[in-house]
Parts: sequence; C-alpha cells; structure tokens
Amino acid sequence: MKKIIINIEREVTLDGLMTLGKLENGLRTADFMCCEDVRMEPFVSHFKVQGMRDGNLYMQEQKKRIRNKAIFRDDNATLSKGQDGKYYFYFSLPGERLGELPELLVRQSNAIAQKVLMKLMKGKGLVD
Repeated sequence: MKKIIINIEREVTLDGLMTLGKLENGLRTADFMCCEDVRMEPFVSHFKVQGMRDGNLYMQEQKKRIRNKAIFRDDNATLSKGQDGKYYFYFSLPGERLGELPELLVRQSNAIAQKVLMKLMKGKGLVD
C-alpha cells in the first residue's frame, strides 16, 4: 500500500466511484469511494461544491472563518472588534423574552459603554 501525499506541488488523481444522492430534507450528498490501494492523511473541512449538468463535481476548500474576540460581555450582549477594524455590538434574546428586550438592551449596552469609557479614561486601548 502506498501513501499518497497531496501538497501544493503535487496533485493526485484517484480512480473510484461517486454516489450522488438527496436526503429526505432536500439536502444533497456525495460520497467518493476510492478503488485504489492508497493511504492518506484524513481531514475534515468545509468546501464549496459545484455540481455540473454533465455529472462533474468541483470542490474547493474554504478558508476557516476568523472569529472576532469579545472585548466586553454581558448576559446577552457582546462588544468585539472585527478584522476590518470596526467595532461590533451584538445583542441576542430568545423570542419568548421579547417583553424584556427594551430594558435589557438599554441596561446591558450602558454597562458595556461604561466599561469602554473606563478603559479609555485609563489610557489603554480597547484591544491589546
């Protein structure tokens, strides 16, 4: 059994069978079963998949999403700085608590604003 190494300089073509299907919920599936005796590193990733009318399938791995790190948090609110340099305020609340939204939003946004003000007054930036 030979080990297959895939890298930037080396692309590998393998013989096999592909099964295309659709689940009961409407989502599509694609399974490839290699017919060669190979060994390669296993991986899990997110791909953009494009299925063509002639049965060809093209896949390209997507970059991992870079998550914004929270600067300040409260129960339902978060302040973070994005990769684009902008500050984001996020607030979430379950639908059944809609009646509490105005009071919680005002209280938690004020609490975060006070934390920002205190940090700025101490002369420290928001992000280290």
